[in-house]
Amino acid sequence: MDNVALVHSEDHVPAAHDARQRRFGPWALARRLGLGLLIAAATVVVAVVVTARPGDRSLWPPAPGAPASEIFVVSHGYHSGVVVPRRLLAEAADQSGLHALGYVAARFAGFDWLEIGWGDERFYREVPTIESMTFVLAVRALLWPGNPSVLHVVGVGSDPRATFANSDLVRLDLSAAGFARLADQLDASFAHDRRDLPAQELGPGLYGTSLFFRANGAFHLFNVCNHWTARLIAAAGVPTAPVLATFPQGLLLDLKWRSGLVRLPPPPSR
Repeated sequence: MDNVALVHSEDHVPAAHDARQRRFGPWALARRLGLGLLIAAATVVVAVVVTARPGDRSLWPPAPGAPASEIFVVSHGYHSGVVVPRRLLAEAADQSGLHALGYVAARFAGFDWLEIGWGDERFYREVPTIESMTFVLAVRALLWPGNPSVLHVVGVGSDPRATFANSDLVRLDLSAAGFARLADQLDASFAHDRRDLPAQELGPGLYGTSLFFRANGAFHLFNVCNHWTARLIAAAGVPTAPVLATFPQGLLLDLKWRSGLVRLPPPPSR
């Protein structure tokens, strides 16, 4: 009887081993990984849909035949901003009492356009290109609470496409009311100087004729430079999706998918 019992118990060893392999083997782990990725993707899709802003049809696009103000969204690969006509900013400042914009427009007199971007102060000033990025700086900017922010303003000539030949530009035509809303939002981004000046200068910018200014708002994972850009154009009535706008590529894709706006072709090589 003992021999029979021994043989019987050994017969169950391969079956138990096979069950363990089915539970913890590579195929089972692959299935679990695939299920996890599927759930993560579904969560992102839901977040995109739930948080998407539909836009304001009374502001954008401009009514046929109505005056329109041309601006650009510019992406440098990891950072985005807007390129706006300096003259229109100066006019909006005069009409609506936007003192910061009036100050900035006067500081950059002689330029046709201004490129304006927002971001974490230390990261923006120490990472002029994506090659300069370090893991420590990126993690600190995204996860450290209360990061101070800056605005980077660059004087641009008559042809933004030629100036930013290696960047992605998307053209937007805004209604007069839409541009006024964008100007209000932009003016509110500038922090007042301690000496009661309309804007607080922090020194030279990264390239060209440019300056850094103290900005309002803290930079963190859920409020990055591309979210700031999305809020500007959303104020003008353009549909945006904050989750997609976490990255410049997502911001540009959303402009293409929902608004039919496409990137400008590169300028002809000289």
